[in-house]
Amino acid sequence: MKHMKRPLVSLSALALAAGTLTTVTFTVARPAPAYADHCDPAEQGRNQRQNQEPPTDAPAESPPAQDQPAQDQPAQDQPAQEQPAQDQPAQDQPAQNPPAQDRPAQDQPAQDQAADAPPAAGSLVQAAPTQPPTAPEESADQQAAQNSTDSSRRRQPTQAPSQAPTQATTDAPPADTPTDAPPGQTPAPPQDEQECADLGPFSEDFIDIRQVQRNFQDVRTRRGGSGGTFTSRCGRNENGHRNPDNFIVAPGVSNGAHHIHDYVGNLSTDAFSTDQSLAAAGTTCALGDRSTYFWPVLRDRTSDANAQDPDGNVGTILRARQVSLQFRGNPVARVTAMPRFIRMITGDAKAATNGGANALAKWTCTGFTNRITTKYPLCPQGSLLVRILDFPSCWDGQNTDSANHRTHVLFPDAGGACPSDTRPIPQLRMTLVYSTPRTASFALDAFPEQRHNPVTDHADFANVMPDRLMRFAVDCINRGRRC
Repeated sequence: MKHMKRPLVSLSALALAAGTLTTVTFTVARPAPAYADHCDPAEQGRNQRQNQEPPTDAPAESPPAQDQPAQDQPAQDQPAQEQPAQDQPAQDQPAQNPPAQDRPAQDQPAQDQAADAPPAAGSLVQAAPTQPPTAPEESADQQAAQNSTDSSRRRQPTQAPSQAPTQATTDAPPADTPTDAPPGQTPAPPQDEQECADLGPFSEDFIDIRQVQRNFQDVRTRRGGSGGTFTSRCGRNENGHRNPDNFIVAPGVSNGAHHIHDYVGNLSTDAFSTDQSLAAAGTTCALGDRSTYFWPVLRDRTSDANAQDPDGNVGTILRARQVSLQFRGNPVARVTAMPRFIRMITGDAKAATNGGANALAKWTCTGFTNRITTKYPLCPQGSLLVRILDFPSCWDGQNTDSANHRTHVLFPDAGGACPSDTRPIPQLRMTLVYSTPRTASFALDAFPEQRHNPVTDHADFANVMPDRLMRFAVDCINRGRRC
């Protein structure tokens, strides 16, 4: 019996030593998870699958390689007791595990490869934003509810952050690990999956565009209609004009939007813009068009950029690959000039909580533009994501703005006819094209309580064209020309 006890004691001591080293290495060497990684729906799905796997006594032959940087691999000739698996807590390390050098990096688990594929999605459901379709698999929100009955533990997004969101750039460094944790303890990550459940977006906010039915076609121009177009060429914000302001909806309020806007056209647009300041500023548009065109940015959320943003707008800003600003005619009537300094909005930045009355999100992919969805589309290889933002085009003939920024200019009916007491003006259509991740790893900037819901897509416009340029545009449209 004595002879049998010695190997067991030795093995336990080795396991204890290895467990101790593992804990120290985990605390010192590993950075806290980034906001973007933690709140990526694709990453959440991967974490759920890993957490649901039952424990096993078999040797750990397939560690989660995505959590083990190459520089953390132990030297091949070190003794086994000095090479614990660095990203596994001591309690998860069975005593009979083989040395770490027996687990080369190329032994990636099969589930990691599968996680990079687009999630399966059902057919398009044009549901109201307050009634999201059921997710195909358990969401992070549901999982958090099952793990804890104390709902107060979940993060409540703030509507009044203490600072403005920052403009993430492609060379922004990863967020630093918090340093105020007590000695010997791992610093708390910026947020956990319960917090992400409140931030969004969710897996059900995405859909494979190939699963969307053909459902979109523009109304054909009839006799007496105006079928021409005029396109204002203003670039795609190569100069990086961005801020979290909205002088139309929140004039004079810095960070009034609580999310970053991309601007093209007028170079001076911010929270304090006026008709006079816009008219005096420069522009990125051709032909002297000083109009301002802006929309919320789209972010790649696989990036660590902007991790400390108080509104949860995490990731690297994606600049549109193409921007089209096209003024279109009316299918049943000729258009008249829109007045200078008219202000318009389209969509609803708070549609996820307001309901769908003013929502007008249209998402699709190149090669699939007859399929429109209110979800984030996952585009196949060779296809790019497309946002379509149509503005109202029936003006009351008197006002350049209104209290709700909507009643002075309305949308035509399904056949293209304007309501009574309004007249058709050129309809602005913004078309934005992006190269995005092929997984559910991107999202719009949004007000925090909107949880990055794709139905909140929206845009703003103020007309500062010279009168002669507006007359030229109207002539092109009414004559059926392409200008």
